[in-house]
Amino acid sequence: MDDKDQVRKSVSEFYTKAVKAGTGCCGVPAADEPAIAKGFAAQFAGYGDDTAGLPADAVENSFGCGNPLAFAGVRPGDVVLDLGSGAGIDLLVAARKVGPTGRVIGVDMTDEMIDRARANVAQAGFANVEVRKGIIEDLPVESGTVDWVISNCVINLSPEKDRVFAEIARVLKPGGRMRVSDIVVEDLPGWVRASVALYASCVGGAVSEAEYAAGLRRAGLIDVEVVERFPYGEEMVKGFIASEVPGLEPSTCGCGCSCSEGPQPPLDLDAVASEIAGKIVSSKFAARKPA
Repeated sequence: MDDKDQVRKSVSEFYTKAVKAGTGCCGVPAADEPAIAKGFAAQFAGYGDDTAGLPADAVENSFGCGNPLAFAGVRPGDVVLDLGSGAGIDLLVAARKVGPTGRVIGVDMTDEMIDRARANVAQAGFANVEVRKGIIEDLPVESGTVDWVISNCVINLSPEKDRVFAEIARVLKPGGRMRVSDIVVEDLPGWVRASVALYASCVGGAVSEAEYAAGLRRAGLIDVEVVERFPYGEEMVKGFIASEVPGLEPSTCGCGCSCSEGPQPPLDLDAVASEIAGKIVSSKFAARKPA
């Protein structure tokens, strides 16, 4: 197993544990932790009434950082592909938008997520949704068959982002569009980059907004733009560090190195949050394939 496969394996294991335990990812605790999660939903995720009537499991196990479908222009009859579809919240929202004449495809690499998504689709009663197992760097989708590619806080987890961007361009129909909510970062400390937990929490593996947009253009997509930004403030940063970083204390210090001298003093969450706040941003990217 090479390093890239090991990253994917670690991420898959992390999300399997998260969905079983009901804990949050991508910097947000699960929905039963109201102090942060409710504020996140109200201020940031942007789903609004889109989740009304959807299975609670799909909503509560949404580990995303925004609503990629908000104001997307998805129409009845469209084919929508969701990269890293998780427990299925965006699949269900998309299914409503495309209607019975449209089709929604989800791709995920984690068995637990696929099972959850399929159960939620069945509970919601949608016959136009299919969930496939696969990796987003090698999509199990035919070329030129998709009107919209969406994704919610997933591409940042990929160790091969250029492959993902190339796959998006491949599966889109000529003139097809993508709308992705994702985490981008600027100038993160070395200890964050080295953290397995923070990688899986959508931070350690993220790239800058400029690098993300450049990757989409290299793949041949045009009209690349950021249509929305939401910086993570100190309270949100403290929320995800408090839930993810404790496991790092024995092996990682704040200097960016891998410490071998034994357990280190607990991290000062206030100091760390102050250092990272404003460097983590949820951005919504839009682009299209040339006609």
